Amino acid sequence: MASDAASTDTPSEDSSDPVRTPPREGQLPSLAPEIAARLKRNEDGLIAAIAQQYDTHEVLMLGWMDDEALRRTLTTGRCTYYSRSRQEYWVKGATSGHTQTVKSVALDCDGDTVLVRVDQTGGACHTGDRTCFDAGQLPLG
Repeated sequence: MASDAASTDTPSEDSSDPVRTPPREGQLPSLAPEIAARLKRNEDGLIAAIAQQYDTHEVLMLGWMDDEALRRTLTTGRCTYYSRSRQEYWVKGATSGHTQTVKSVALDCDGDTVLVRVDQTGGACHTGDRTCFDAGQLPLG
């Protein structure tokens, strides 16, 4: 897992800063309350996170984030997801080198999905494919 050193920086007073409350001793900062209040989490406390190539608009993958994964993504500029099967955080590309550099993050109208526009290096899919949607089209009709 990549270092979370950026999360210990002193947050600015800018209202767009995703981390505004300094952490207590031994505690990580939390997601800004005005962002957290907008999220509509599923029963596991997660929201869907769609990764999209920022310049081609290619849909790369779907992952899951909780408040902490979103905070890390917003503050480090690297996509951090929450693995439902392993029940742990993972930074895209930390072991494969297939990184996602965050260009922008947008919350959908319902507050249950984020669109993370990224610059993808290497394949986005765990299979090595460029996207998780390269497995083939489903027949229509």
